[in-house]
Amino acid sequence: MEKLKLDTSKRLKRQLSIKLEAGTDEAGRGCLAGPVTAAAVILPKVFDLPYLNDSKKLTDTRRYELRPMIEKQALAFAIANVYQNEIDKINILNASIKAMHLALEKLDLKPEFIAVDGNRFKPFCGIPHKCIIKGDEKFLNIAAASVLAKTYRDDFMKELDLEYPLYHWKKNKGYPTISHRKAIQEHGSTEYHRTSFKLITKQLKLNL
Repeated sequence: MEKLKLDTSKRLKRQLSIKLEAGTDEAGRGCLAGPVTAAAVILPKVFDLPYLNDSKKLTDTRRYELRPMIEKQALAFAIANVYQNEIDKINILNASIKAMHLALEKLDLKPEFIAVDGNRFKPFCGIPHKCIIKGDEKFLNIAAASVLAKTYRDDFMKELDLEYPLYHWKKNKGYPTISHRKAIQEHGSTEYHRTSFKLITKQLKLNL
């Protein structure tokens, strides 16, 4: 078990540059309902957190174990949401970038460099940035941001599930699962659904 801890933490680099760097990532881009949530994280020079990795590669339990550890060790972190109504107006790509910008704005420290997960971003406050495909698998600050974005968005969807239990958001978090699409077909959409997304597939319409 100890060997696994060392291997996992050593595989990711702390950050891309030698400057005060923020890593940023988002969660919920492919969902049918709810916000897209972004996080920005600035890590200290000395940072050791076994198991930290791309949030998609971690169990739900592990993500929630890591969240308070990240928040305790980070020099600064912030979370931001862009909600479904705005997603429908400006599209999911622009909404994802806006969420990352909002998270960066909320940081207590101003970064000198921004490491972005993915391949698309817009300049932020004149701060140099670099997009890294699968950056959450390569850099600890982006991996930390992915864990925070994912867990805080999941918490939000669990709260919405109390209001609309028929859509199983506690389990699917708004992603386009078969049960989620069937619930939309049977009960209609809610104010939390993204109307610009295809909520029901053609195949589902034919089968039911």
